[in-house]
Amino acid sequence: MSTGQKTLESMSQAVWYNQWTLKKFSAFLKGDILEVGCGIGNFTDSLINYGNVYAIDISKEYVDKTKNLVNGKASVGLGDIESGKYFFVKKEFDCIVCLNVLEHIKNDEAALKNIYDLLKPGGNLILLVPAHSFLYSKIDKLLGHFKRYNKWELKRMLDNIGFKILKIRLLNLLGAVGWFISGKILGNQYIDSSKIKIFNLIAPITLNMENVIEPPLGTSILIVAGKKSI
Repeated sequence: MSTGQKTLESMSQAVWYNQWTLKKFSAFLKGDILEVGCGIGNFTDSLINYGNVYAIDISKEYVDKTKNLVNGKASVGLGDIESGKYFFVKKEFDCIVCLNVLEHIKNDEAALKNIYDLLKPGGNLILLVPAHSFLYSKIDKLLGHFKRYNKWELKRMLDNIGFKILKIRLLNLLGAVGWFISGKILGNQYIDSSKIKIFNLIAPITLNMENVIEPPLGTSILIVAGKKSI
């Protein structure tokens, strides 16, 4: 099993955290929804409760796993957002969800432009990416991450494409601390399931505090960005 799949399998056990993250943007989910980079379906199975879901990934193995998980409740197929090639044709979406995917794409600006083109006027992009360059470690490298993002640098890129930023914030201080210890101090190569179990025990306390105030550091940046209406 690859490092990436090990981490995806581990994160599938972080049920509470995945649902907490989903609630941070669920108000923007509606209509025709595209999930870019569905992986093994950690979020896909929840997204189908909010609209008509399409999901793409560049890995046939992941596509097959997600198809089995959703059991016909979403349209799932191969797609490459960087090159603009998808299993569907001439389709536009009310909402596009891109969670922990952009950092895997070398030409991330091209991917964001393609996302913009796939959105209906007035549609929204929900984007989750890893935060803080100083947290970049062997874990990131082995996961295939090209970078971790600065909040304002990413905002400028989206502005230049034509998006209007509706929401931007850091998430998961505890995760950032754990990532620093695992990746920078201990030199671990992936996040294993035992650490996820510990995180599941502590996270409800720390993340509920983040419902009140944005942390100064986080493992992720969440952005909701809109495409201007005609």
